[in-house]
Amino acid sequence: MSSTVASPMSAAASSSSGRGMGKSTSFTPELQSMMFSLGDARRPLHESAILVEDIVHTQLINLLQQAAEVSQLRGARVISAEDLLFLMRKDKKKLRRLLKYMFFRDYKSKIVKGIEEDDLIEDKFSSNNTNKRQKLAQDFLNSIDQTGELLAMFEDDEIDDVKQERMERAERQTRMMDSVQYAEFCESRQLSFSKKASKFRDWLDCSSMEIKPNAVAMEILAYLAYETVAQLVDLALLVKQDMTPKAGDPFSHAISATFIQYHNSTEPHLLGQAAGVKTGLESPENTPPPTPTPPAPAGQQHLGKTPSGALGNGGIGQDSSKSKQRKRKKILDIRCERGLCTLKPQGK
Repeated sequence: MSSTVASPMSAAASSSSGRGMGKSTSFTPELQSMMFSLGDARRPLHESAILVEDIVHTQLINLLQQAAEVSQLRGARVISAEDLLFLMRKDKKKLRRLLKYMFFRDYKSKIVKGIEEDDLIEDKFSSNNTNKRQKLAQDFLNSIDQTGELLAMFEDDEIDDVKQERMERAERQTRMMDSVQYAEFCESRQLSFSKKASKFRDWLDCSSMEIKPNAVAMEILAYLAYETVAQLVDLALLVKQDMTPKAGDPFSHAISATFIQYHNSTEPHLLGQAAGVKTGLESPENTPPPTPTPPAPAGQQHLGKTPSGALGNGGIGQDSSKSKQRKRKKILDIRCERGLCTLKPQGK
């Protein structure tokens, strides 16, 4: 690729890295409301919104750079919808979602102009009165489609599982809301990057680009930015769901290493106490001394029985033969002193 496109886009990329230091344009408040409408908490963390903003901004800058290169290859002076459609041609699901969005944008434009709803449905696939954005996309995809798969998306009414899941999640989210909370939720659902076009253009620093995107391309970029936010929230909710233990799940004990590390760092004092108790119980220094053994009665000594406590901490078979002999000699001496000795030396 030529360096003609790389220079303005590299300047845009550098402005992206220094956006937090010198650039005042920020979508953090709007992103917090968008995240709430997509299933996040009512007041998402400011740090989370900043992280999402950085990710979305980086993705769009990279997409603009690739679109500028495609635009230069076909000899155009601006980044148009064709360049973005060409980059998305291999992702059928996202491309189908984008085509539906472009159709509804034209649908909304015609409603604003006062066209009847019946005429809109009839003219959806009309060749004479096709929607402007849809006709643009259809003509371009027809020029690059060799198998018919791309053009088939215009007549495909397949249900979008991702969109369906988001709608169901929004319905569950609003079940326990009161009127004030629901009104706030509705306002958050209406937010988008396209409603603040000038701020969005400044956020992407389009003025520093040599090849700038036109109006339709900016609409597509705003839509892709919102979809990126929605995808990030979807993934975050999936991670949260995976980290929540489920009753009766045989794999609930298989927790990820990241969760274990986070759990250990959040409760160091509890783990320290548990480790200290366990170590203290197993330490030789804290082992209780053996129970003292009282002197054995004479009857038991005569019968040659040894109390179980006399073995102390040692096991059976640990006493040597010398220790046994000493014990027998000591017993005989005690008995002789008490006058109970019946043994007499030989020869007397």
